[in-house]
Amino acid sequence: MHLLVFATLFGLFLDAGDALQIQCYQCEEMKHNDCSTPEYIVNCTVNVQDMCQKEVLVKSDGIHYRKSCASSGACLIASSGYQQFCTGRLNSVCITCCNTPLCNGPKRKRPVPSAATSNRRALLFLIALMLLHLTSCLGF
Repeated sequence: MHLLVFATLFGLFLDAGDALQIQCYQCEEMKHNDCSTPEYIVNCTVNVQDMCQKEVLVKSDGIHYRKSCASSGACLIASSGYQQFCTGRLNSVCITCCNTPLCNGPKRKRPVPSAATSNRRALLFLIALMLLHLTSCLGF
């Protein structure tokens, strides 16, 4: 019983404050500019658009970019459907999907966990320990 109460309360605290919203870069048919600057950042629709999509088209006048928010289903279907056309040569179309904030922007080095993330995890762990102690004291 203790474990059930602990797991339930701990799960509630882990989910607290975590919005299911992602930010992505968004632009249409940008030529020679991969639109990875702050003015192209958008907030995707909460609980619907859970991925970022990036299309790279190689045309006779250069490389064109399209970036947007997408639902995971639509993005994964589109990327797999165009996989055979992703050659890097003229008329190539490459579609990629990702699910971290601004992941359809320029390639970045591996992110380092922030102090805020570490502090939040430590705080949640301490809260969970206190809840476990409280439930045992109350006889749950």
